[in-house]
Amino acid sequence: MNRTRKHPAGAKGSAGRSTDKEAAQSAPKALRIIPLGGMGEIGKNMFAVEYEDEILLIDGGLAFPDADMLGVDILVPKIDYVVENAARVKGWVLTHGHEDHIGGIPYMLKLLPKIPMYGAKLTLGLLRGKFEEFKLKESDADLREISTDERIKISKYFTVDFFRMTHSIPDNSGLIIHTPLGRVVHSGDFKLDYNPADGKTSHLHKLAQAGQEGVLALISDSTNAERPGYTPSERDVMNGFEQLVKDAKGRVIVTTFASHIHRLQNFIRVAERYDRRVIVEGRSMVKNTRIAQELGYLETKHPLASPDDLAELADDKILFLCTGSQGQPMAALSRLAAGTHKKISLKPGDTVILSSNPIPGNEEAVGRVINQLYARGVNVFYPPTYRVHASGHASQEELKLILDLTRPKFFIPWHGEVRHQLNHQKLAAGMATPPLKSVIAENGDILELTRNDLKKVGQVDAGVLYIDAVGKSSEEITEPIIRDRQTLSSEGVVVIMALAGRNPSVEVITRGVSQNHRELNSEIEKIALENLKRGVREKRTLSDIRDDIFYPVRRYLRKTTGRNPLIVPTVIEG
Repeated sequence: MNRTRKHPAGAKGSAGRSTDKEAAQSAPKALRIIPLGGMGEIGKNMFAVEYEDEILLIDGGLAFPDADMLGVDILVPKIDYVVENAARVKGWVLTHGHEDHIGGIPYMLKLLPKIPMYGAKLTLGLLRGKFEEFKLKESDADLREISTDERIKISKYFTVDFFRMTHSIPDNSGLIIHTPLGRVVHSGDFKLDYNPADGKTSHLHKLAQAGQEGVLALISDSTNAERPGYTPSERDVMNGFEQLVKDAKGRVIVTTFASHIHRLQNFIRVAERYDRRVIVEGRSMVKNTRIAQELGYLETKHPLASPDDLAELADDKILFLCTGSQGQPMAALSRLAAGTHKKISLKPGDTVILSSNPIPGNEEAVGRVINQLYARGVNVFYPPTYRVHASGHASQEELKLILDLTRPKFFIPWHGEVRHQLNHQKLAAGMATPPLKSVIAENGDILELTRNDLKKVGQVDAGVLYIDAVGKSSEEITEPIIRDRQTLSSEGVVVIMALAGRNPSVEVITRGVSQNHRELNSEIEKIALENLKRGVREKRTLSDIRDDIFYPVRRYLRKTTGRNPLIVPTVIEG
């Protein structure tokens, strides 16, 4: 560490004291924490931690779109800042294998050079599965497997202690990041489950040790900061699920997140206890159960079956694990509810269990599927009426325990909407030893951390990329395209095809604008033809003629219908 040089007593002038430049050089540099996703939202989790010429990345997730983002399948963080500073990135650490933490990485790898990427066995296994889906090679990334209780020296300034935290997936870790200024603890997603499916509880002793040695800053999961008490264990879910399976007379169909490996393991154990064969249906469910089995995270007495094996089994010997917990239109459960599944048809006596809560924005889609299931005469069970789901995130008493163990000087609530962050901040302020300061951050904020202060000092561009993942290749959708789709949905469309030449002509097509479309089309055609003929006479360019048609038609439509439809004028030379 650089120190201010001491001079002999009695020395005079500039030689007898440190210059401002020397003092600046001797002072520790600031640590910067830049959230690129996960602040004020659920999903898109990603951080850049920066000290001098080094950057450490944490996670790279995705989120799901709001209902008004028409044609958008997923959202991923905008990483322009990381791309511009790629040469400074020394490592990339992954906390666990959920989509909101690793789902954006295949898109990001296309923009970045190879960066050493550290993750546990299941996390990297699920990431490799995504590589297959996106036709990426493992050689496109530098994957390095670690355990959930391992210390890794990333670079000159960053050393990371992984520590296991129970969540809804195995191999979930928090991080203790050792920096020249002190320890930064990143909780990862967690709940303190004392009865996890694999029997592996949280490494709280590591947090306690870090707290004793001193924690400069804590970044902690805020998802359930509004919920009092403790989050129920996966054992409680298994017990509630078992009772429903025990009482079921016919087939059992259950849906949950395909990455919820702990829960899938418990469901398989219950099925085997009641002599039911497990059939897996849905692309992501098949893929994730295969990966988990291959890596030793999912154990079964009998091979998992497919719908092709149905004919050999009695109804009371079948349990389906299927996709569709969020009401996705093409997922297995949605097709079953709509009666469009090619191999399976629901019938009275079937039991359907939804072992999940809707992600914000998916409530309508999930409600629609539930109504369709009821209409088919099946027995439907879902939370909160039945205890068939428990959150994977800590409630208030668990959050307070983490705060008490770490006793951070500074606190950054993360992983939640603003209300969750603010409630977590209030929770921290009420502790016996509250943080000296806490900050409610937004994506893109540059949080500067010294030994004595935490403050916002600026912003980087940390927007969102809209991805259309349908089809053979995924592509980015820009905001103008989304706005056009919203206009099409709410206001309708007017298509004007104009032929400029000796005999100018116009054809008009309207959709979703007015019931009196014939009268409307006739008036639009009249306006367009008048401006087309004038443009031809004055020998105006085709683009100018297009504008001459567009603006008068828009004024007419606004005045006549009060609407602002999407207007698409096309002018070609005849």
